[in-house]
Amino acid sequence: MTLRDKIVIAVFSFVWVALLVKIYYFSIRSNSYYDELSNRNSMKTEIIFPSRGVIYDRNHKPLAINKLGFTIKLPAHLSSKKREAELNEKLKILVTYFPNQIFEKLKQNYLKIDSPYNHEPIKVIDFLPYDAILPYYSALNIDEDISIEPTDLREYPEKSIAAQIIGYVAKISQDDMTNKELTQWTNGYTGKDGLEKQYNSELQGEPGYKTYKVDAFNRIVQEVASKQPSKLNFLVTSIDVELQRLISQLFTDKSGAIIVMDLTDGSILAAGSYPEYDINAFARGLEQSEWDALINDVNHPLSNRLVKGLYPPGSTIKPGVACAFLASGLVSEHDSISDAGYVEFGGRKFRDWKKEGHGVVDMPKAIKESCDVYFYTLSPKVGIDIISSTLSKFGIGKKTGVDLPGEFSGINPSKEWKKKRYGKGWYAGDTLITAIGQGSMLATPIQIAKYTAVLATGKDITPRFALKVGNSQIGSKIKDVLTPDEMRQFAPVREGMYKVCNEQGGTGFSSLGGLKVKVAGKTGTAQVSAIAQSEVNRLKETQLEYLQRSHAWLTTYAPYDDPKYVITAILEHGGHGGSEAGPIVAEVYKKMIELGYLKPAQIVKKP
Repeated sequence: MTLRDKIVIAVFSFVWVALLVKIYYFSIRSNSYYDELSNRNSMKTEIIFPSRGVIYDRNHKPLAINKLGFTIKLPAHLSSKKREAELNEKLKILVTYFPNQIFEKLKQNYLKIDSPYNHEPIKVIDFLPYDAILPYYSALNIDEDISIEPTDLREYPEKSIAAQIIGYVAKISQDDMTNKELTQWTNGYTGKDGLEKQYNSELQGEPGYKTYKVDAFNRIVQEVASKQPSKLNFLVTSIDVELQRLISQLFTDKSGAIIVMDLTDGSILAAGSYPEYDINAFARGLEQSEWDALINDVNHPLSNRLVKGLYPPGSTIKPGVACAFLASGLVSEHDSISDAGYVEFGGRKFRDWKKEGHGVVDMPKAIKESCDVYFYTLSPKVGIDIISSTLSKFGIGKKTGVDLPGEFSGINPSKEWKKKRYGKGWYAGDTLITAIGQGSMLATPIQIAKYTAVLATGKDITPRFALKVGNSQIGSKIKDVLTPDEMRQFAPVREGMYKVCNEQGGTGFSSLGGLKVKVAGKTGTAQVSAIAQSEVNRLKETQLEYLQRSHAWLTTYAPYDDPKYVITAILEHGGHGGSEAGPIVAEVYKKMIELGYLKPAQIVKKP
């Protein structure tokens, strides 16, 4: 055999071996791959999305439901020049039956989705109420190109009430598309704010599916598998809608926030950020003019003041500062100062809100009458380190952990904070201003409510809105932060808070003194514009321009001797806490008595 014959045989053998290897690969090794590909071509899976879970109040009154209706779709690929006339004809039919639909907008909806790669029907009308489509259902259903499919639309029966708490549902945005959970499990809508966003994955539930065998024309031949969507995706909140309606009425034409919290488990009976807005507008889709009106509103209705409103706490912080005084061991409840209306410090006069002063003042009286000079005088003796540390223990400068998205932490000023923030040292004058809740100190209404809960009970109580998701109870988070000895040590502070509401001369007495339940609290007037310390004759709040007026705070707990509830309220630019926030808080307590939250045994009991 010649060399040439050997080469020919070798090449021939190599080719045959290569062919055999390829045959083996295609027939055996790649069998599973092509089998899977074949299944994909012959099987069709249809996702079945569950209706979004209903949101209830604590008494199972609905706060968010699903309104049944229909969506209308047209076949894909009608946007080509050859078929555009057909598309226009179908859209004109829809506009004829539903005059409130706009032809140009429907066409825009279609063209936005249509492409050579999309073979599924295209939604042109997102939602039509059941009653609106029923008279024309038969006529539309005859047309093979018009698909009518059942759907639902989120609806909020209470409209604007508790808007920032409940939040709203809207179409998924481009930013949302990066969230795999949303794109995988949603039907195109997602929670955008409030509880709708916080519990979005629970509320949207888990979808089911139906898998079909189809022929070459994508026609269903047989159903081969199915799974039902989840049903236990409802949310029961702690809100009492009766109480919620009342506070919405009380805040008519006002800006601010209020929280009513149960101290036994942290559940919030009612809360609000005002002004509110109709959340149904977001569910159906806002027009540009509606959106512009909301974002340009000087009262910022879209801002959730409960968790994002940062305010100087003003005199509401004084009980916490008084606790710091006692904790230091450098000040006792009996230590008193003489208040002539101001104190000189560092070459400046720090003036009291009361021009003539409060006379001889001890700790309970300083809280009762909200004496600034008392805190100006004693705070340098104690120092910012102890004050800041104690307030931190009470939750100031920390997130509360409430189950609402986007909570702010506020600011609890300290030497370390100022150095880090401004690169500057701490001055003694900073301590004086911080001790009355001004300067750099900022807190949210929900923080002040939690801080008040610590004053009342000695416990760190996490506020919460959810009681139950499906069959799963949401547990409360409570832990002791003050020891029994500290609670006894801080008793003079609570005594002062009792006097605020129950004795003549108390800053909250005019509004809360006549209630059938004994309330303890602290008012606050938080300045929003600087007042020169040299200014003796200050303008009254009513003489100031609205946006220059102080914020009016009132934070309370009741009953005094057995604390069960905290109510904290702030009125933006309201002036004085006792006279402005006081009547609102008083009305809420009256409603709580009416609804049975405060029992007769608690009402008649006296400290």
